[in-house]
Amino acid sequence: MAAADPLREWSDRFLHHLRHERRLSPLTLENYRRDLTRLGDWCAGRGIGRWRDLDGHQVRQYLAERHRHGISARTLQRELSSLRSLFRYLLREGEAEANPAQGIRAPKGQRRLPATLDADQLGHLLDAPPADPLEQRDLAMMELLYSSGLRLAELVSLERDQIDREDATLVVTGKGAKSRRVPVGRKALAALEQWLRVRPTLAAADETALFVSRHGRRIHPRTVQQRLRRWALRQGAPRDLHPHLLRHSFASHLLESSGDLRAVQELLGHADISTTQIYTHLDFQHLARVYDAAHPRARRKKS
Repeated sequence: MAAADPLREWSDRFLHHLRHERRLSPLTLENYRRDLTRLGDWCAGRGIGRWRDLDGHQVRQYLAERHRHGISARTLQRELSSLRSLFRYLLREGEAEANPAQGIRAPKGQRRLPATLDADQLGHLLDAPPADPLEQRDLAMMELLYSSGLRLAELVSLERDQIDREDATLVVTGKGAKSRRVPVGRKALAALEQWLRVRPTLAAADETALFVSRHGRRIHPRTVQQRLRRWALRQGAPRDLHPHLLRHSFASHLLESSGDLRAVQELLGHADISTTQIYTHLDFQHLARVYDAAHPRARRKKS
């Protein structure tokens, strides 16, 4: 009989808690699993047999080793966050007496601003006519991602009855199983109407998902990514098109026009406004370019 592995056992219990109590997305769960498996292997290699035996000095040592191997600051911050969350659970369950990751900071890295497309570039992409039912579906997905700022997981989990076409709104379930109501724009509604007309030619009779694959079942996130990339290539887009690029563009364009950070936070479903504040940096970059080009005392002399 194999010896018990307390590190793995408590990691699995924690992941079960995240899946069934906190109802996190499969992608987030996979990140937690990968982070904790890596750290658990590191602990086991140093004779640390239980999570409660891990101390702050060892956490710093782990981060330092990973940093020396070229792991990005963003990844280290995520791994540290995973460890903190694990220990909050262990404290709740009486399996630990302190959180060794509390108060420890990962190395800082340069904050990367999300890429966006401008309104003209998006107009060129979204105004292209679909050639068949699958492309009609693709257009409806893209319009909805840009119109309502959805995450990929939120898009693929949509049911047919979640859209109120009369009210032009949509109820989505985001991270942590939190629901929010978002508006759906005129163009997105029109694209959805066209998709719903042809959906019966693809969807299985008992399928409730709004967006389905060519096989008639709920579309897979990877398929959405592949189809958006294919659409962008055909239209000669200036960069790779992916669902989060449309979400970023939605947030940036809305903030640039309204200046209402709180409203953008609500529409994106961010729990913390500091997450939304990255878009103020994007907006400032745009303003700075306008300033440099227009202000008499800012313009560079021609060489």
